[in-house]
Amino acid sequence: MDLAPTICTQGLTRRFGDLVAVDGIDLRVAPGQFFGFLGPNGAGKSTTIKMLTGLLAPSSGRIEILGLDLEKHPVEVKQQIGVVPEGMALFGRLTGSEFLNFAGRMYGLDRETAAKRSAELLDFMQLADQPKKLVTDYSHGMQKKLAMAAAVIHGPKILFLDEPFEGVDAIAAGTLKAMLQGMIARGATIFLTSHVLEIVERLCSHVAIIHRGKLVAQGSLEELRAGVEARTALGVGEVAREDSGLSGGKMTLEEIFLRTVGGSRRAEQELSWLG
Repeated sequence: MDLAPTICTQGLTRRFGDLVAVDGIDLRVAPGQFFGFLGPNGAGKSTTIKMLTGLLAPSSGRIEILGLDLEKHPVEVKQQIGVVPEGMALFGRLTGSEFLNFAGRMYGLDRETAAKRSAELLDFMQLADQPKKLVTDYSHGMQKKLAMAAAVIHGPKILFLDEPFEGVDAIAAGTLKAMLQGMIARGATIFLTSHVLEIVERLCSHVAIIHRGKLVAQGSLEELRAGVEARTALGVGEVAREDSGLSGGKMTLEEIFLRTVGGSRRAEQELSWLG
């Protein structure tokens, strides 16, 4: 029997005036999935995450998180999720320890637990060596790690990540990936957006692709691969016909993505002045 989804949307839509940024999408994310949410720039990824986390009200549609209607139970939902938004939203005039203690207390942790977890997270993220350094003086990568630490300090059941590896060096990225895989092993659900498709392919078991506000694919990597290969075999779409020879072996997520959204590795137009 299928488990009830941890994230479920029905007809989720967001309009900004005449622009329909997200157009009636139906998402289902099962418990314990590492779920990748992909799309070109401007496709509606960040808008969708903002709605799923209660930062932006939908124009229409319904959102259920952990079986709770987000509109009716916003506080209960937010107590059980963690979020690393695109802009991170850190308080620059606090130290890392002060910021994590504040985040822990806001999530309802007692002072002792918040202090203990703050110290553990700073050590794990390799941020403990300069305890008096203000967040505003952190590098971009350090701020990313601190934002991640604040998002997990309360042990969330679902973690939403919007481009978490952007601007992060290889060592820091390795630390973050190890933490995320540990969370999945303990039963958490992770919802990730990233333009680095190689990372998504290594980490995620299931993927959805949004294009021009519409959900155009959803399922396991194998299901998406099988769907694209079937369309290619039937000669459906210009990209399928033109790029049928992209990969000599198993189709990569990049190839799945390009064929699904109608992209191509080959530029249609050459720039002669680049030689």
